[in-house]
Amino acid sequence: MVDAPRIKDSESPPHISVLLTEVVTALAPVADDVMVDGTFGAGGYSRAILAAAPCRVFGIDRDPSAVVTGNALADEIPGRFTMLEGRYGDMDRLLTGAGMAQVNGVALDIGVSSMQIDQPERGFSFAKDGPLDMRMEQNGPSAADVVNSASEAELADIIYHLGEERFARRVARAIVEARIDTPFTRTLQLANVIRGAVRKSGDGIDPATRTFQALRIHVNDELGELERGLEAAERLLAPGGRLAVVTFHSLEDRVVKNFLKKRSGDMPAPSRHLPTAHVGPASTFKLISRKAIAPTDAETRANPRARSAKLRAALRTQAPAWTQGGAS
Repeated sequence: MVDAPRIKDSESPPHISVLLTEVVTALAPVADDVMVDGTFGAGGYSRAILAAAPCRVFGIDRDPSAVVTGNALADEIPGRFTMLEGRYGDMDRLLTGAGMAQVNGVALDIGVSSMQIDQPERGFSFAKDGPLDMRMEQNGPSAADVVNSASEAELADIIYHLGEERFARRVARAIVEARIDTPFTRTLQLANVIRGAVRKSGDGIDPATRTFQALRIHVNDELGELERGLEAAERLLAPGGRLAVVTFHSLEDRVVKNFLKKRSGDMPAPSRHLPTAHVGPASTFKLISRKAIAPTDAETRANPRARSAKLRAALRTQAPAWTQGGAS
């Protein structure tokens, strides 16, 4: 194992990478490998991969503040780390532009990072007041734009499907009624309206949690980006390459689980009473573990934000990548 790139104590990132050891184990980097950290954030996975083997890592992030952090790491260890600004759904195009046609591993940590949540000015958190923003790229329509312009039906759909909020209609109605007098501009303004519409549950979860999750996913098209990212990783990974994806809620995990099941051929067999079905494209992945890997109790105690995390990992086969239509 090579020495880890060092960070001064004063520069230590506030974000704690979840399932860090398990992700590096799943990727199994060796000398001269080329790896991709598709959701760079504060760089926890990148640093751990660089520490595990004398390999090269490309970091990708659409958040300008994360790009600044990544560029600093590139200056710190020139030749081994490169920061690319953009979306991980475009990773194959980004890496091709950087001169890499194939890579040996891809790590993805889906969702919002702790440092984004902990910065009130980013507008992701309902715990502290800030502008109602939630944009990872800091451009395009914000969460305020959505809650002030979407119809009640549209808001209810977003909150129900992306936040899994059973009181979505009640929340949407409260938002529409409140914005008549005062348009939404602040996070606590929205959170308080939601809290007035939905009673606090017995598990202690803040009533605003699911609606804020839904708006964040919608504003950043996170599920669409995840689907594009998995397909891009399939195209980019060399035979024998490894994919490791960490998710934090059921919507994300379902996308990853279904993608890997389909691509690994791990789908329910058709009824023996039906005619033989058309044989589809060859499997492009082999599951490293059939079950998702969860954090240990020790990690959850040390980092409560890890409690819902799941890691799914797979090995790239030699089969050609599927097209979007499902044929090779």
